[in-house]
Amino acid sequence: MLLFSETLAMVSDTGEPQGELTIEVQRRQNKDEFGVMSHCLFVQAFSRGFMDKILCGNSLLGYLSWKLHVMEQHSQEFIKFRVLPMERKMTLVKQDDQLTMTRSVKEGEEVKTEVTFIPGSSTMGFISEAANLVLLRVMAWRQTVPSNARFLALDTEGKLCYSTYQGLGFQKIQVDRQQVEVFIVEQTVHSVKGIPNSCQFYLLSDGHLAKRIQVGSPGYCLVTQMPILREKDEIEPRPVFEKKPLVWEEDMELYSRFVDRKEELRLSHSSYLRQHPEAQALISDFLLFLLLRQPEDVVTFAAEYFGPFAKRHPPTPALRSSHRPSPFRSLDPRDLFH
Repeated sequence: MLLFSETLAMVSDTGEPQGELTIEVQRRQNKDEFGVMSHCLFVQAFSRGFMDKILCGNSLLGYLSWKLHVMEQHSQEFIKFRVLPMERKMTLVKQDDQLTMTRSVKEGEEVKTEVTFIPGSSTMGFISEAANLVLLRVMAWRQTVPSNARFLALDTEGKLCYSTYQGLGFQKIQVDRQQVEVFIVEQTVHSVKGIPNSCQFYLLSDGHLAKRIQVGSPGYCLVTQMPILREKDEIEPRPVFEKKPLVWEEDMELYSRFVDRKEELRLSHSSYLRQHPEAQALISDFLLFLLLRQPEDVVTFAAEYFGPFAKRHPPTPALRSSHRPSPFRSLDPRDLFH
């Protein structure tokens, strides 16, 4: 439910259009340092517009784990000042058990680059810019901000600091000629040296961003067309069917099959006995002999009775002595090779 794209218009404080902001979250695959592909969250944001008639913009591309841990992130910001254009780039890459940060600042023709290695133990609770965009959508779905929500972040100078989130409640605003309720979350990045930088996000119930205000900025971002709100799919409980005993005699189809099969077997058996009358005579003789003798051990008696009929069994006297050896013939080793 967090995977979608959205576009907002950048407008001045007087309502004049100044540019456009696009945010997109997708599911993708990313190759780690060992060349192993894994599923992750892909976050992309891009804005371009004018501020006091000066062209400016920024871009963000990030890969996140499902726990919002940064795997890789690239960000860029530029302001086309007429005298001294400025451009800042930052790259975060997770390598081994540390986070490698490469930061470059270009002012005019001068470029300064620095590389910083941050131990993994120092990044616990770190929320990158890309993770922040996903986290806001989660808060919108839950319609709440955890109390004392405080995370690690990077300020504009690339220094580790902390950021806080605060819920400012609900408010009705007009979007595309209709009144909608939004949940307001304020994020503040507390820079190490500079003043805190706050941004307010007006979020619809499904995580879409309706409005964004940079505190102290003359402009803001506003959605111009009301999106179709996404809703959670309610999973209905699996139906439970009561197990009923099968009374097949009452089932016409099953009973018909039973009668047909019974008749089929009866005809088959009768046909076999007609073709082999010796079988019926053999069984009748055995039953008659069994009833006359009435032995205690019927199995051994049957083995002794039918033993002489075995082709490879040597002839034995009828009704052996009382010690009753095994009625089953011994295994001839030569039979193993037949």
